[in-house]
Amino acid sequence: MPHDAFDTDELLDCYRRGVFPMADSREDERVFLIDPQRRGVIPLDGLHVAARLARTVRSGRFQVSVDADFRGVVEACAQARPGRLETWINHPIQQLYERLHRAGQAHSVECRLDGALVGGLYGVSLGGAFFGESMFSTARDASKVALVHLVGRLVVGGYRLLDTQFMTEHLAQFGAVEISRAVYRRRLAEALTAPADFYCFAESGPGALQAISQAS
Repeated sequence: MPHDAFDTDELLDCYRRGVFPMADSREDERVFLIDPQRRGVIPLDGLHVAARLARTVRSGRFQVSVDADFRGVVEACAQARPGRLETWINHPIQQLYERLHRAGQAHSVECRLDGALVGGLYGVSLGGAFFGESMFSTARDASKVALVHLVGRLVVGGYRLLDTQFMTEHLAQFGAVEISRAVYRRRLAEALTAPADFYCFAESGPGALQAISQAS
């Protein structure tokens, strides 16, 4: 559909219905709505954190922040990288998410190393559901640390669903599972009515690990 076919309110309605936007490439201005038959989710009480990653999180090697550079994270996620020459984040989609962020409905988690942004993720928050959109990393484990922090934040904040859209080998190592469209929509409906607070968690790495272990 044309990129101006819907505004941010209509985009949020898409998420409520269980569909999400994608583009064929960075330079293609068209936006498509995706409704996959199988959906990837990470159970918030079942995140797998490998021992080496847990040590990295506890070490405080990365400086973790939230919503400090949403645009920078989206820009980095949209860049071509080895093994991923194209991106589904075109300019209209990026503009839509930046507007959602200004409205308080989209959030980012940033990881910095010596002040430089080296990893992070972003997604959409609605009720007790968080829809993970994309992540990037230019330093080993940076995006993984961001994900650990996100899950800890969602657990403490009372979220019920972490939607990863598609199932990948990368996400499987964290305990992601694939569920049917019907099961997903039931879980989504339950999560949308749950009270949740993205900002009630003030800790960074070690605190996220503690929150995750308590939820497991």
